[in-house]
Order: sequence, then structure tokens, then C-alpha cells
Amino acid sequence: MEKRIKVGILKETKTPPDRRVPLTPSQIVDLQIKYPDVEFFVQPSNIRCYSDDEYKYLKIPVKEDLGDCDILLGVKEVDKSTFIPGKTYLFFAHVAKEQPYNREMFKMIVEDKIKLIDYEYLTRDNGARVVAFGRWAGIVGAYNGLRARGIRTDRFNLKPCHECKDLDEVWAGLKMIDLIPGLKILVTGEGRVAGGAMETISNTNAVRVSPGDFLSKQFDTPVVCQIGPQDYTRRKDGKLFSFDDFVKNPTEYVSSFEPYTRVTDIFVAAHFWDPESPRFFAPEDMLYEDWKISVIADVSCDINGPIPSTIRATTIDKPFYGYNPYTRLEEKPFVNPENITVMSVDNLPGELPRDASADFGNQMIGHIMDDLLTGGPSDMLDRATICEEGRLTERYGYLEGYLEL
Repeated sequence: MEKRIKVGILKETKTPPDRRVPLTPSQIVDLQIKYPDVEFFVQPSNIRCYSDDEYKYLKIPVKEDLGDCDILLGVKEVDKSTFIPGKTYLFFAHVAKEQPYNREMFKMIVEDKIKLIDYEYLTRDNGARVVAFGRWAGIVGAYNGLRARGIRTDRFNLKPCHECKDLDEVWAGLKMIDLIPGLKILVTGEGRVAGGAMETISNTNAVRVSPGDFLSKQFDTPVVCQIGPQDYTRRKDGKLFSFDDFVKNPTEYVSSFEPYTRVTDIFVAAHFWDPESPRFFAPEDMLYEDWKISVIADVSCDINGPIPSTIRATTIDKPFYGYNPYTRLEEKPFVNPENITVMSVDNLPGELPRDASADFGNQMIGHIMDDLLTGGPSDMLDRATICEEGRLTERYGYLEGYLEL
């Protein structure tokens, strides 16, 4: 019987390379059993966290030419020279916010009449995302913050996450370290990313405390505190905080983060930031005598955004730099004790690619694969479809100017 739908798994072409996959070999086997009229193919790759042989062992064809596939699944942005006109692509495109570095890729997508479905905009009716790597960014980002603290103080030595076999080894390593009494760790954010960061810290000897206690008390154990925008911002007019109002009117708020800078040792930034919302602090604030933060693990990684020491993204191989608050320039990490150690890797889930990929694939299977493979009406897929047949969809019509630049 002729297969009616063919799905291709793309090799990742972005630099620096990403080792993640949208579906693992075992997940593809499960999908083939459930959908016998769907056939899967995998492009060969020598960097993928699941090897070609792992797919071949399970009788999943590996081939370079995916031209006969209907649907193509990747993770990160696709090299524009590799697009196959008229196909349906799913990946994290990073174009809906008019990112300048992806404009040429997006123009090629439209010119080639590709149907682009962006994972980031696969949401429920209430706007909640259904597939994401955020938890893994938080897990690895917080781990890197702790690792930086160990190197900086010469107290413990955690091996890099990407050298760990899997998440179990990461957790086991954390249980071996002993954070000093009184150490204070702060996590900003209340979503998946912050949740992942708190997962990591929960595997240490740090105890969770309230924002009030974090600010006002001394402890004989290491502690961690998680705060949201209700804790680090306030309305200019003094009215009570409202999250809905904060989202709709971010310019009506100012930062109230300053007290935390006087008591925090490790700051894990895992929040979502709107460019119109207040910055956490200014560069000159980092020169105050009572400034205490020595490590900033900026998981959110908004360059030149709410955290002035985040001046560039770092890489998995070289995750840290020293930020000199006097010159406001980058220096070699762990040399000048007056500098703040910054971690700003922008593809953190890539440090645990097998675990992160398996989790992502389960989300795909649980939420969108049935709609995608059966071809029926799907509000979820429609909300994430940015363009098709050479035209922007109505929801993303605002990108017309971006295309014409």
C-alpha cells in the first residue's frame, strides 16, 4: 500500500551546531505503529545526539534527499540554501518578532511558497504554549550558575553539563556539592524556564524561602528564592500589582529589584522580558558598595536588555565571561575578583540534547502530531502558521514591512 504522507527529519544546519532532534528514533517507531499510512525519513548527520545508526537500527530510512517528503521537521533555523519549495516546515523560526538576522531566511521561505509552522506559536486557546524547551534551558542555566560559583570560589568543581551522560548524572553531581551556609540564590520568573531552574537547585542543599525572608533574614543554610514580576516591579502610581495590567501596560511599571542586589550571591534570570517593561537595574547600580551579586546566570539572555551585564551570548564550550562594572566591558572569567561572572548561553537545552529531545518529542506527540499527520482542521496549527503559498497568514500580516526591508 502506497504511503500517503512522508515526513522528513532535517539535519540541523545552524551555526553553532545544535545536536537536538524533534523526534527520537523510538518515538518515530511508535508513530509509525499508530499511523501506518505515514512514512518517516531522516537526513544523515554527524552531529545529531541520536546517531544515524540508531535510526537505521529501528529500520527508519536515512537519506540525504528529502524532496519527496510532505512535512519537514527541524529544531533551529534552517539554512536558506536548503529549502525545498512548496513543502511544510516546522522549526523555531525566530521571525515573528521581526528578528533582523533571520529576515533573508524568511524572505526565501515566502518566495519558495513554503508553509511555515513555528513551534513557538503552537498554543492552546488561552495562549499557553504546548511544545517548548524552556524547562531544559532553566535546568542547564541554573546548573551553569552553580558551576560558575564553584569555579569562582574554588570550593567545588562541577563538570560541564554537556559532558554528563544524561540528567541523572547532572542531579547526582549536584548532590555531591555542599553550598556554604548563608549563600543566597535568586531565581526570577514563574514559567517553564524558572521551574527548570528550581528543579536544579532542589537537588542541592539549598532551602527554599519566601521573598520577605530572603530580603530580611540571615540563614545557617544556603537558601533559594523564586520571585515574579509582582516582586521585582511596582506601578508608578502606587496601585496594587495586577499581572494582566503588567502585561498590557508595562510602561506603567518601574523596577523594585534593587533590594535583592544587596543580599543575593547567585542570580538566575529565568523570566520573560518585554522590551517595554522596566529594566532590572542600571549599569551604575553595579558600582554601589552594597552590591553583592557575584554570579549572573542569564538564562533569558536578552542582549542589552534588562540586565546590563549581558552584553553578548556565550557558547556551550565557553559559557562564562567576566563583566567589569567599572569599564562595562567583558574580560576573561575568573581572573578579577571584582568582576561579575556572567553566563549567557543562548542554546542551553543543547547541553542535554538527548533528554531535551525526548521530552520535546513527547510534547509533539501529545499535542500536535495527530493534527499534523491526519490533516484535519486544527486551530492550534493555524495559530502557528506564519505563511503559506507565498503569502503571510492573517495573524502575521504585520510582518509585511519586515519582508520588504
